[in-house]
Amino acid sequence: MNAGVVAGALPKSYIGDVGEVRQFAHIDPRRLEDFLHAHVPGYEGPLSVKQFQGGQSNLTYMLETPKAKYVLRKQPPGALLKSAHAVDREFRIMRVLAGLPGGFPVPEPIAMCDDPSVLGGMFYVMSHVPGRIFWNCQMPDLTPAARAAVFDSVNDTLARLHTVDYAALGLADFGKPGNYFARQIARWSRQYELSKTQDIPDMERLMAWLPAALPADDGCSSIVHGDYSFHNILIHPTEPKVVAVVDWELSTLGHPLGDLMYHAMEWYRPSGVDARGTLRDQDLAALGIPTLENYIQRYCERTGFAVSANLPFYRAFNLFRTAAILQGIAHRLNEGNAAASNAAEISANIRPLAAAAWQFANAD
Repeated sequence: MNAGVVAGALPKSYIGDVGEVRQFAHIDPRRLEDFLHAHVPGYEGPLSVKQFQGGQSNLTYMLETPKAKYVLRKQPPGALLKSAHAVDREFRIMRVLAGLPGGFPVPEPIAMCDDPSVLGGMFYVMSHVPGRIFWNCQMPDLTPAARAAVFDSVNDTLARLHTVDYAALGLADFGKPGNYFARQIARWSRQYELSKTQDIPDMERLMAWLPAALPADDGCSSIVHGDYSFHNILIHPTEPKVVAVVDWELSTLGHPLGDLMYHAMEWYRPSGVDARGTLRDQDLAALGIPTLENYIQRYCERTGFAVSANLPFYRAFNLFRTAAILQGIAHRLNEGNAAASNAAEISANIRPLAAAAWQFANAD
């Protein structure tokens, strides 16, 4: 069953299905309740703790009480790669965006704890937002008109994010503006090498090719989400509009085209390497889904930005980046602290993603 609402079904919560807390992810409910009583206004127990089974990095829990639901995001146990699992950055950016005039669709961040002695790692608590997650980007349960409206709302939300005046909001230090793609290539090449569990020649080729193929830096900078895809976007339970964007772990200051073309992977991701499906080679008109060219055009109309024609680079870069992220999941799987229950299946996609990225790198 996909994550869209079907007749007679309740909408799924974000991040995926909720189940029992897995052994490696256990947290002390008494210590958690002490924290909630002290830091969450109006909190009343008793508390039930479940774990979201999706998500590939930070651990995510559903906290239920008789009167309210909350979501907790926590670093995984064990040794962590430098700069990874920065839940404090997630909390900071969500708090700023939630306070924008007119708001921005994020869950309300409620309380942050940077003391690892409480639950074994940094964590934060936010409001629970009911909504639908469409793991399958073809959204088979929707009508063409509803799909069109969902895609347009997602496009509008990304455009709004990229046109936020981050300096005026005190976020000038949230990242390093300029040379975004060069820094990202260096970062994910380094992370890949640190977490490598197998030899993948296409990844080695890409790490050599990408720095030499960089487009000229135009100085454009914005807040970027870093993982802006349908699996991190909650759609209203009954209406075709965005109600929350989640999982801000990779957010920073960077080039908006990095976010846009990562999101655009829905259109060019190869089939068979991701359970979320692909729009590649689909009859988009029959589905009510815009072509990538029309989608980019609408984004440009909303932002005033221009998208260069260097699409092979952006496609190769984003597939490489995704493969490097999945390599980190494979490493955590080997260490026994992968966040998702299907981490083994997902890590198997590293090699075909690298192969697809190398094909784009060699596109005419």
